[in-house]
Amino acid sequence: MSRLASMALLSFLIFSPAQGRDEKKAPPKITENRSRFEQLELFNKVLHLVETQYYRPVSTEKLVEGALKGMMETLDPHSAFLNKDYFEKMQNDTAGEFGGLGLEVTQKEGVIYIITPIDDTPAFRAGIKPKDKMVEINHEPIVGMTLEQAIERMRGKVGDKIHLGIIREGEEGIKHFNLKREIIKIKPVKSELIQDKYAYIRLTQFQKRSAESIEEALKKIKARTKGKLSGIVLDLRSNPGGLLDQAVDVSSLFLKEGIVVTTEARDPQNKDIRYVKKSGYKDLTTPMVILINGASASASEIVAGALQDYERAVIMGSQSFGKGSVQTVAQLDKSTGVKLTIAQYMTPKNRKIQAVGIKPDVQIEEMNQVDFEKGLKEDRYIREKDLKGHLTATIETPEEKVIREANERKERAQRVKAMEARRNERKNSSKEKEDELFKAYAPAEDYQVLQAIRYLQGFSVFESFLKTTNK
Repeated sequence: MSRLASMALLSFLIFSPAQGRDEKKAPPKITENRSRFEQLELFNKVLHLVETQYYRPVSTEKLVEGALKGMMETLDPHSAFLNKDYFEKMQNDTAGEFGGLGLEVTQKEGVIYIITPIDDTPAFRAGIKPKDKMVEINHEPIVGMTLEQAIERMRGKVGDKIHLGIIREGEEGIKHFNLKREIIKIKPVKSELIQDKYAYIRLTQFQKRSAESIEEALKKIKARTKGKLSGIVLDLRSNPGGLLDQAVDVSSLFLKEGIVVTTEARDPQNKDIRYVKKSGYKDLTTPMVILINGASASASEIVAGALQDYERAVIMGSQSFGKGSVQTVAQLDKSTGVKLTIAQYMTPKNRKIQAVGIKPDVQIEEMNQVDFEKGLKEDRYIREKDLKGHLTATIETPEEKVIREANERKERAQRVKAMEARRNERKNSSKEKEDELFKAYAPAEDYQVLQAIRYLQGFSVFESFLKTTNK
């Protein structure tokens, strides 16, 4: 008997009724166990057929891994089997560090450009510059390679050597760089003081020490303003989320007490409640605006939802992504795991986020100067509800599902049409030059940031008026 058949038989024996029990008392269990045994036998037959008759040899490991991947894909977009590469990548992403070269890159019309090398990294020390074009990785041309594929090739084991071929404007031929990968630590927080009294803090991902980094940034900015900070803009736009604990920690910086988020599992009575941490640094009084958009997801929505429910901050921007499901990662062995959806989030006021998102208090579209001049407005984001097989916030009847999917298809078609029109408009615009790719981001020139600052200014004026009239 093969190993898989033995496993199937073991599963059958473990879950079969106890010996001597009257089978008539529990027919559903017997039926269920027989069905499971039959399905596992079916899998074993297909596996054996492929192993013995497929016209090329295929490793059993590859076949089983493919079967596991397919099984998880039948659940929802966020449940997945994690092979060695993906499992390692997930661990690196949440830790905020990885083996790499320290390059920020982008792609335009198939060409991969260097935006900037990060200070004190292998790429920076080697002399790679912004606007350099990458053409080779390990002496192999990267024509046709996606941006994600190029990034994955540059990442790897710390200490390993890697070659990059670069074309630089004004210089002939390919410049060759032989680098050695090092631990690259991603700084999740960028901060700036605007108009000498408003703190702009951008959080790119909820990873280890995100809350500590925000605390450090606030303390530095407050020191510069000598305690006269007039407002905080917390930018969570395009923040995909990350660690739940960090969402709680970030929320706790601005809340005194109460619930931050509740997770509801398969059994509605089984709820995990996360509370505000009462100790540590807090800012409970400085007026605050949180910026979100259609790519703000998961932990970003938890923070925005909590501070919105407690009226601690005004939420501005566009409706968030709507990723309100909870995933756990179970390690199967030393190098693989399973990411499984086990619950969904709810805000302190029990609002469900899944496929719904956080609706801003003040709706403001993202615009650049070209968009503003042309009056272009468009919802440019693909959201949770657009993903195939996404979970809904509540269990729905078959009829409700048909109606919902029809409405979502209609809405999605309208958005895609608007996005295509906007891309064509941009393509024909002479004002949008290649140099825009490398222009340093300036929060003080960002349309939505400016609107947030104007709101905070108005709040200060209103607060001063109240103080005057109450004297």
